[in-house]
Amino acid sequence: MIKVQNLTKRYAANLAVDDISFEVHEGEVLGFLGPNGAGKSTTMRILTCFIPATAGFAWVAGCDVFTDSLNVRKQIGYLPENVPLYLDMRVNEYLSFRAELKKVRGKDRKMRVDESLERCGIVDVQNQMIGTLSKGYRQRVGLADALLHDPKILILDEPTIGLDPNQIRQVRQLIRELGEKHTILLSTHILPEVEMVCGRVIIIDRGKLVANDTPANLLTKLKTGSVIEVQAKGPAAPIEKSLRGIAGVIKVEAKSNTGATSNFVVEAGKDRDVREDIYRAFVKNDWVLLEMKKIAVTLEEIFHQLTTMEEGGAVVKEREQQATAGIGQMVSGLFGKKKG
Repeated sequence: MIKVQNLTKRYAANLAVDDISFEVHEGEVLGFLGPNGAGKSTTMRILTCFIPATAGFAWVAGCDVFTDSLNVRKQIGYLPENVPLYLDMRVNEYLSFRAELKKVRGKDRKMRVDESLERCGIVDVQNQMIGTLSKGYRQRVGLADALLHDPKILILDEPTIGLDPNQIRQVRQLIRELGEKHTILLSTHILPEVEMVCGRVIIIDRGKLVANDTPANLLTKLKTGSVIEVQAKGPAAPIEKSLRGIAGVIKVEAKSNTGATSNFVVEAGKDRDVREDIYRAFVKNDWVLLEMKKIAVTLEEIFHQLTTMEEGGAVVKEREQQATAGIGQMVSGLFGKKKG
């Protein structure tokens, strides 16, 4: 549904988007991630025909965004990060006006407005002036606007910004439902949100594509070993020595100690599960094991590694190799936290 090929956007000396290529397939919910200034919003503005590219190609629903922009706009619903609204209009008046602009007319217009109000949870404020609404409600009005003409493709830039936790849950559920009949390109800084609603993730940094895979595959590729947190009652020094002696354990770090309670972080080699050995060591020495849990590598940690590396090469493959090595540094950072 969306195809980007060698897309580049330059603002004078600033290269905002640097020769990126990717595709979004029909019915897919794709997470589009990157730090501030990475080029996400610029890419989405090009895809929605808001700004032109400097070089490269892009197609939306088979239409060229540079030569067939009117047909592209018919196929997409766009929610920008900062939603432009007419604050002196009532919600239902604004949506009816927007539907008219999108050539949704007659009985269909009222039906689509009512459906958008319902789906976005703003029926109760439909008669209020938009200028009196909270930021969260304005965000929902913008999302309702994007849905009015029932587009094939939704491009959502930070759709949950400004919402409270309950509203965020509602919007996440709505995105899941929309993904059943729409193709969605979703940009957000809330990484757990991406893991919950997106089947695939693209990460860009400084205008370059640095990752393109499912969250599960990224976790598998960058996982180097297992890290286990242990909380215990007993003599700290002997416990630490015993943990270090377990086969497969690479590193043990004593964390905060409060009275008789000690905390340790244990790093084991890849594909080594040392939890049973830890349990047996505690039973053998008559120590009390209060808690033992694995620390999972998260999408947040992967994002951090992929977007904080030094520029060491021009190709993505090299940066991904650096990222794989970088997970080890992440684990070292975990061990290196201050005690207390």
